Amino acid sequence: MSSHAATVAPRMVLADLIPTTKVNAWARDLVLVASGAALTGASAQIAFTIPAITPVPFVLTTLTVLLVGAALGPVRAAAAMGLYLAAGVAGLPWFAEGTSGLGASFGYIIGYLAAGALVGALAKRGGDRTLVRTAGLMVLGNLAIYAFGVPYLILATGMSVSDGLLKGAVPFLVGDLIKLVAAAALLPATWALVAKFRRS
Repeated sequence: MSSHAATVAPRMVLADLIPTTKVNAWARDLVLVASGAALTGASAQIAFTIPAITPVPFVLTTLTVLLVGAALGPVRAAAAMGLYLAAGVAGLPWFAEGTSGLGASFGYIIGYLAAGALVGALAKRGGDRTLVRTAGLMVLGNLAIYAFGVPYLILATGMSVSDGLLKGAVPFLVGDLIKLVAAAALLPATWALVAKFRRS
């Protein structure tokens, strides 16, 4: 852990730094959960599909989910992703490309919930405060998304396991690497700014 990040308690995430009292902490958390879900829904609209390659849309959402997880911590992140999932199933058109309900890529949305909770739990232990740890955190978060997304895609479409991997994971690896680098740079830099602000 860097000396900058060490100045903030390791059992905190960025959202815990928002000033509050015991009385209105629930209101803060409610706003954070709703905002996390809304940001996820908004980022899902930055999407496109290449049917010849994969039936799963290319989206910015995975980066949003991982950042929300790290910023909010496990409970709030899981609640935000649960809200996003539940509202989309109920008919709110904020899944990728303005869709809702259960589609072939719904497994990835279930994976968002798992990834948000996992990344949040690791971030709460200081996993988002150095570049190397954050990179590892993002890899695990992405794997959690694939762990749900690819099997669901296989079941929903009837494709083989090999085709599921070729169409449900491989096309996204380069984009995920770019998102990983962005997150690995952004999160530790944010913590460094927090530490600098607290010292000044």
